[in-house]
Amino acid sequence: MIIIGEKINGSIPTMAKAIAERDADYIRNLAKKQSQTGANFLDVCASVAPGVEYETLKWLIGLVQEVTDTPVSIDSPNAKIFADVLPLCKNPGLINSVSMEGNKIDLVFPLIADTAWNCVALLCDDEGISVSSEKRIKIFDTILKKAAACRISPDRLYVDPVVEMLASSEDGIAKITTTIKKVKEICPEVHITSGASNISYNLPMRKFINRSFIILCMGAGMDSAIVDPLNKDMLGLIYAAEALLGRDEMCMDYIGAFRDGLFGEHKES
Repeated sequence: MIIIGEKINGSIPTMAKAIAERDADYIRNLAKKQSQTGANFLDVCASVAPGVEYETLKWLIGLVQEVTDTPVSIDSPNAKIFADVLPLCKNPGLINSVSMEGNKIDLVFPLIADTAWNCVALLCDDEGISVSSEKRIKIFDTILKKAAACRISPDRLYVDPVVEMLASSEDGIAKITTTIKKVKEICPEVHITSGASNISYNLPMRKFINRSFIILCMGAGMDSAIVDPLNKDMLGLIYAAEALLGRDEMCMDYIGAFRDGLFGEHKES
């Protein structure tokens, strides 16, 4: 499972406070801790006014790179910002994100064409989030063709099927799991990713919904998630699901993560 650490995101109140107060130690500490759990990418999202987004991202990325070599996932709704921010990064990472809305893909794909950068691609377009899996698959097909035209191999794409609130859904997550399965059937090389929190808005005890959602999506073919890698319960469930799905030979990753204290309360016998 490819883990994208979600903690350095200005939409989280504690992080917004740290950004506003320029609390560098707090941010460096979070970056270091997430890396130590084995996170593959660290999400860096400023969530500030457009006029100060570049300077804020520059500061955040600098802090992260002071303490870890884990690649960053640059997270911004402004596709134009990526051209300015990519040169700040020591290692190729992940762009989060593009979609078929407006000209996002036409700005970003040529930018990363001859690089090792990966990219999250949302299955939505100018009409918004489709109510059908079929329409999302058509969007995926268009994205795949645009990626090919820019010499971006499928394994550099992280497809986000676009998660809506469970509380307003008529079919649970059937639309999401169907989309995941169809995407993997069409192109097994692409990665499937998603955040774990959108699904549970307006519901009590959201952690149970979030964790169950990730496990069910993993069963459908999801191989990446934007989660809190410091949450030992979530991490333990992910390692367990990997083993149960036959993706962890002899359960060695599960055993190793437990011994390393990434989940559970390990005590020497």
